[in-house]
Amino acid sequence: MTADASDAWKQWHEHRTQTVSAPYGPLALAGTYWLEDYPDGRLPDTPGTWTVDGDAVRLTAAGEADGLSVDGQPFSGEVRLTADAGPVAAARVAYGRRRLVVLVREGVWGVRDFDPASPAREAFRGIEATPYDPRWSVPGRFTPYDEERTVRVENADGRARGLGLGGELAFRLAGRELTLQVTVQGDGSLWAVLGDATSGDSSYRFRFLRPAAPDAEGRTTVDFNRALLPPCAFADHFVCPFPPPGNTLAVAVEAGERNLIREALPTGSQRSFKG
Repeated sequence: MTADASDAWKQWHEHRTQTVSAPYGPLALAGTYWLEDYPDGRLPDTPGTWTVDGDAVRLTAAGEADGLSVDGQPFSGEVRLTADAGPVAAARVAYGRRRLVVLVREGVWGVRDFDPASPAREAFRGIEATPYDPRWSVPGRFTPYDEERTVRVENADGRARGLGLGGELAFRLAGRELTLQVTVQGDGSLWAVLGDATSGDSSYRFRFLRPAAPDAEGRTTVDFNRALLPPCAFADHFVCPFPPPGNTLAVAVEAGERNLIREALPTGSQRSFKG
């Protein structure tokens, strides 16, 4: 079983590395621009005028010379855009190889700029991760809350946003009884934002964990071998939530993804961060 689990982990790690380094993976995010910060509708290094129009974003292009395309066709004039729900590569708006993804967070509209030629993607050399160790995979039991709770937590861009929590995941690790507050995903799987005694030292400042959907009795596996770096570890322009109160474990979780491996980026090679 240990050999099978170790092989499965290696495959998972290889797939994860390929995913984050893909042309439109998280390393390609070159900017996140909240439209309220750009009242004239002009975004950095991006053609067109982008303005909020009720429950959508209105994009105006002076002509095809702007170089924008919408739904795969050269674009001029005006179009209303709702939030892109699919993969980045399928975003409605493109500018050359770049993909301009419309998003909304708590009623605030923005545009993300994914560029396969981003300096972060070119500098990527891998993910530092601890090889599989069965000690870090333990049984867990999920207890749902009577109703979903929302807590305000700081995000990586310095703004506080709501984080929905659906219950508590209890487990025993390194000789201690521990719990995490978790979000229940649409498919029933769980999502935890957590810190531990290695955070900000030998590991990134916080990580994600995605246990499988619990069974009818609330049982699942808590496998820290698959602790994940959050998207903001790959690009500053993601708005990842920090761990909610109580989700910083008082043990050193020396497992899973730890840090990003990359060449040093030249000074000024990244675009300014706009939350």
